[in-house]
Amino acid sequence: MEAQKVDLFIMTNGKFFESHHLQAIRDRLLEMDDSKWGMVQTLQFKDPTICLIISLLGGSLGIDRFFIGDTGLGIGKLLTCGGFGIWAIIDWFLIMGAAREKNMEKLRQII
Repeated sequence: MEAQKVDLFIMTNGKFFESHHLQAIRDRLLEMDDSKWGMVQTLQFKDPTICLIISLLGGSLGIDRFFIGDTGLGIGKLLTCGGFGIWAIIDWFLIMGAAREKNMEKLRQII
């Protein structure tokens, strides 16, 4: 893989991943064969900032968890009104990290 393309991918999509994962992502992309590059470029990642906004506005209904693909946790939050508000507040601090981890899982499936 061409280093310039990989660096551009990292600069463009770095906010979607934890900072400590970026070097490992770069190394894996450099080792990857060119046939998978098209799939990597078409991946749609969840924006952690949007997840936080959704969590602030609709976290007690579990909308934030549904948005990142945690259907089971979304149903749990919906049925308990965000864990009676406590779970919703805790998720304000955790949802951005959870979104970044989901993005990492999605990328790992390809590379």
